[in-house]
Amino acid sequence: MSTTPRRTRRGDTPPPRTGSSETEVLRGFLDYLRRSIAAKVEGAPEPEARTAAVPSGTNLLGLLNHLTFVERATFLGDRVTDWPATFHAAPADSVADVVARYREVVAQANDVLDGCTDLAAPVPRPRPNSPAPSVRWALTHMIEETGRHAGHADILRELIDGATGR
Repeated sequence: MSTTPRRTRRGDTPPPRTGSSETEVLRGFLDYLRRSIAAKVEGAPEPEARTAAVPSGTNLLGLLNHLTFVERATFLGDRVTDWPATFHAAPADSVADVVARYREVVAQANDVLDGCTDLAAPVPRPRPNSPAPSVRWALTHMIEETGRHAGHADILRELIDGATGR
């Protein structure tokens, strides 16, 4: 009997084909990365999904939990007072719970973005006394943040059960 983890290979999804406008390109790539990281976390086994695989303590479930908070802060105006804590899902949260919460927040963020027609305008969010970034900056930041953590998730998932692919 082999002790080597079963390796599964999902097919790589190519970069998105988007419309030609800056907004369509930015939103297309952000949604592509969002789908990629959610798919990477979805179905990951417990407790490995929340177990640190590197000395920094980074874990697969914590990455998606963190991105949920970043989406909420960036597009919905939530204030986060303890960013390091966002890298840890609550003990009672299952993988399915964290994935569902992330997808729900992404849908809410997209609802906000659907009303944004000017990339130079500030993101409309209810946070008094705090200037909102431009829609362009927010989209670019979320592409960078999501892409960075999707890369981390690729490595962590492969360490957990050998699953690879986007």
